[in-house]
Amino acid sequence: MSRIHFVILTWNSEKVIGQCLASMMKFREFEVNVCIVDNGSQDRTVDVVEQMIREGIPGHCSIQIIRLLENMGTTISRNIGIKQVITQAGPEDFVCILDSDTEVNEQAMQTLASVLRDDPSNGIVGPKMHSLDGSIQTSGRRIPTVTEKILKVLPSKALQEKGNQMQQMDHTDSLCPVGYLMSACWMMRPTLFDEVGLLDENIFYAPEDVEFCIRVWKKGKRVLYCPQAQILHHWQRLSRKKLLSKHNWEHLKGLGYMYHKHNFLLSNKKIEQLIY
Repeated sequence: MSRIHFVILTWNSEKVIGQCLASMMKFREFEVNVCIVDNGSQDRTVDVVEQMIREGIPGHCSIQIIRLLENMGTTISRNIGIKQVITQAGPEDFVCILDSDTEVNEQAMQTLASVLRDDPSNGIVGPKMHSLDGSIQTSGRRIPTVTEKILKVLPSKALQEKGNQMQQMDHTDSLCPVGYLMSACWMMRPTLFDEVGLLDENIFYAPEDVEFCIRVWKKGKRVLYCPQAQILHHWQRLSRKKLLSKHNWEHLKGLGYMYHKHNFLLSNKKIEQLIY
């Protein structure tokens, strides 16, 4: 039986983490190993997880929780979980980076796993994600320039929508390469981290997903959007609530670092040549 090692980052996630864990407890064709890294939650997140463990989980599932004393951002915290699971993973296992506000299903995971089995050059694959109301989220996107990112944080719905449109790719109903995938659900082989490295800890919050996917492409691996696999994502978009929030400030710092590291700012043509 194949194993999926889920790495889930939590931060004040008491309202969603139970549903997330319950969704993967229903799996029958995969063994499930879950590593939760709690980013200093101040609510009952840890209590919810520990109660689920006490009440009993299926024999093919295991849950471990790593508690951090403070919010360490997304890269340091996720890397802690990644390093934990790759020491337990075999070469034929899978690692899934997953947000705590998602609900997965075994059919979607089987589809993503099949994509990775089909071609060793497939590095990361992600599903179509939809909200509770059925609306589709643009989880596969173009590599963003600074213009698009600035538009998306301005206090204007019209300008934010323009930024979103600039980053969106043509809709497709089949497996296709994308610049990057939202890290709410990434499936990959554990060996990918040997080739590409871990998330860049010089980025605190974002765009760690874009930066990692750029490195995947540069290593000759593909980043793929798979609409045949679908999961639910409740999508807590914290960075959109305030223009001058800490999240947006950290995002802007991360963008500056990424553009400098990969030597692009206003044009992403050189990087997109790796993709198309």
